[in-house]
Amino acid sequence: MVLLLMAIMVALLLLNFPMLLTMIVAPLTILLNYFPNVNPILAIQQVVAGVQPFVLLAVPMFILAADIMSAGQTAKRLLDFVQTFVGHIHGGLGITTAATCTLFGAISGSTQATVVAIGKPMRNRMLESGYRDSDTIGLIISSAIIALLIPPSISMIMYCVVTGASVGDLFIAGVLPGLLILAFFSVFIYFDARRKNIPLSNRLTFKERMVSFKKAILPLGFPVIIFAGIYSGFFSPTEASAIAVLYALILEMLIFKTIKPRDLPKIALSTGAVTASVFILVAAGSLFSWAISYARIPQIITAAILGVDPSALRILITVTFAYFIGCMFVDSIVVIIILTPIFFPLAMAAGIHPIHLGIVVTLQAAIGSISPPFGCNIFTGIAIFNRPFLEVIKGLPPYIFMLVIISVLIIAFPQISLLLVP
Repeated sequence: MVLLLMAIMVALLLLNFPMLLTMIVAPLTILLNYFPNVNPILAIQQVVAGVQPFVLLAVPMFILAADIMSAGQTAKRLLDFVQTFVGHIHGGLGITTAATCTLFGAISGSTQATVVAIGKPMRNRMLESGYRDSDTIGLIISSAIIALLIPPSISMIMYCVVTGASVGDLFIAGVLPGLLILAFFSVFIYFDARRKNIPLSNRLTFKERMVSFKKAILPLGFPVIIFAGIYSGFFSPTEASAIAVLYALILEMLIFKTIKPRDLPKIALSTGAVTASVFILVAAGSLFSWAISYARIPQIITAAILGVDPSALRILITVTFAYFIGCMFVDSIVVIIILTPIFFPLAMAAGIHPIHLGIVVTLQAAIGSISPPFGCNIFTGIAIFNRPFLEVIKGLPPYIFMLVIISVLIIAFPQISLLLVP
């Protein structure tokens, strides 16, 4: 049964069928062949139920907020603000890129939006300052994955939809791992720039820094509002997403005046297209999860891979490899929907905290998104920077290596994930 499921999925993917059909046809084939008495109407009910959780409303809202800010001045003001404080040190522009990706990730929750909003203007600045193009692109698409760890994160929302874990708790748990990634990247960038003799920028005066801070203070209000609102209990993560859209509209349309009312239909269309693709996968994934659970495939797979009564460490290591490899080939949302129902019950039985598991899963999704051959950020970089595949991936190995080290630390020290969780 398991071999048939895998054979069908591989065959459909090799025949270039879309992931949607792969996730529907494969489990339905298993049900019809091995459980002919199952009413097919149940499958339709599962598809519809997959997109009914209230928390999913946050996904299109955060995507819309990111699209609005990408079209406006938010990203540029954040870039200028960070650069005024660290631009004069070795690797200052590179550290600026990593730090701004972190800040923008705390607003958008999307790695692709971060690559577009931060990557376009920052790449030109770095090239003019003597950075190599492959190093620059590698830094940009690697730093963008911090958006998956720093809330609001769409991948975290999907994990919570599948498992029922607290979105707010997972959001706050992602802060320290995200900052840890930023710290690792910044140290590497500093010494790499010294080794390659990248020219230093001029140190700006206190007055110039304050001018930049005043311009960035309103964009910096995004994460403050979201965090303060959620953790004070004033509004839920879903309500926070709607407030993020309202705040983005006020900033870009009324204060910065970079977006006109005529621009909104185009922005909304872009958001609608991305949201539709996400929700279609979520609906198909709900059917897939239900079908494999009904067929007890998770128990069969975990027994074959992990044996009887595996340790928590062994489960976490297996989860790390499974999600990392999966996200190298398909989008993290698909991997989370397919694999989480398999490993989550076993992890809970072994006493692993659901939030700690969520951070491990999200981090592997982040690493997979910049790992060849099909990491989604790689192809976003190819499209945005118009560079060949080999040049885009040339600068990635140091960052992937650092992320592997961070994965080991998070598995070994769960406190990194759980310290801020109430």
